[in-house]
Amino acid sequence: MTARLSALILLVWALGFGWFAVLLPQPLDGRTTDAIVVLTGGPGRLDRGLKLMQDGAARRMLISGVDRAVKPHELAVSYSVPDRLFECCITLGREAIDTRSNGLETAQWLERRGYDTVRLITSDWHMRRAAFELRQALPADIVLVYDAVPSQPSFSTLFKEYNKYVLRRVAALIGI
Repeated sequence: MTARLSALILLVWALGFGWFAVLLPQPLDGRTTDAIVVLTGGPGRLDRGLKLMQDGAARRMLISGVDRAVKPHELAVSYSVPDRLFECCITLGREAIDTRSNGLETAQWLERRGYDTVRLITSDWHMRRAAFELRQALPADIVLVYDAVPSQPSFSTLFKEYNKYVLRRVAALIGI
């Protein structure tokens, strides 16, 4: 009986990994939202968020997980965007140190502003866990849309991220 249960758990885990790896989230269309949240840590994320801001896709943007030493002007120069965009419309979130704290930082930022819709930007392989953490921290009435930045993740990246995602889901089920 134990062998059969173990085999079933392994089969469910393997099928879940296949779903996770093959059906990665995709970029979103050009719809507008009240806010954009970009999670730092991967290539193309800030580029995507800044382009959308310049295109008028949202009123405000939070960049979550920014190092304390980074200055808005440095980012403006690095990404060739006007300083005024950072002055008026972009908040550098400096409290988050991991995906879970990205969710908490974002929820607090959104609550202070009263926004109803938010676009989450992160890498395709990171989107499911990031969205889960954010959804855990957000009130149910906030509409969260996913805008994944396409990448070419390695097998080991997918393997590690899938296991983090599964463990986080289990932890949430038991109240951790």
